[in-house]
Amino acid sequence: MPFIRESIITTVREDGSAHIAPMGVHETDKGLMLAPFKPSATLDNLLRNGVATINYTDDVRVFAGCMTGRRDWPCVATSKIKGLRLQESLAHDEVRITVEEEDAERPRFYCELVHSENHAPFHGFNRAQSAVIELAILVSRLHMLPAEKIKSELDYLTIGLDKCAGERELEAWQWLYQRVTDFKEQGAT
Repeated sequence: MPFIRESIITTVREDGSAHIAPMGVHETDKGLMLAPFKPSATLDNLLRNGVATINYTDDVRVFAGCMTGRRDWPCVATSKIKGLRLQESLAHDEVRITVEEEDAERPRFYCELVHSENHAPFHGFNRAQSAVIELAILVSRLHMLPAEKIKSELDYLTIGLDKCAGERELEAWQWLYQRVTDFKEQGAT
């Protein structure tokens, strides 16, 4: 089973602006692998440009923001590829696609590492940050999960949030929690 890093992927749109999306990056024996869903802007950008930036951040608002329509995070140019990275990332990897594998739902893009930079130390995630990332993943799958699973996951994740959350984590949680509430209300009508 591959190791998966929860990361923020930046790709470049046709107009040169950044498209920012959370994605699990798989470490495989073939190299780093990205598997965006069809259809998606990330998929379109990868096919057009052949490169991406994997951003590592401890600001969980970026994960939550991407899941709730808040994608306007400052970016700067990358060093070796024609790409963009999160300005406030702790580190980033610049990758180039070497192999594409077609799939009806999630094509796979195997990538070579072109360049890697560290910008600030990573001190690890606390339980609240981990809870926000897990809630962001849950929000991305609301349409696939039964209501009781969503409730049990929320109940469990709230434990870590209550113990360790700072302002950033609370803000990110609220954005995601509102998305869950909206989803429930849409299902009730």
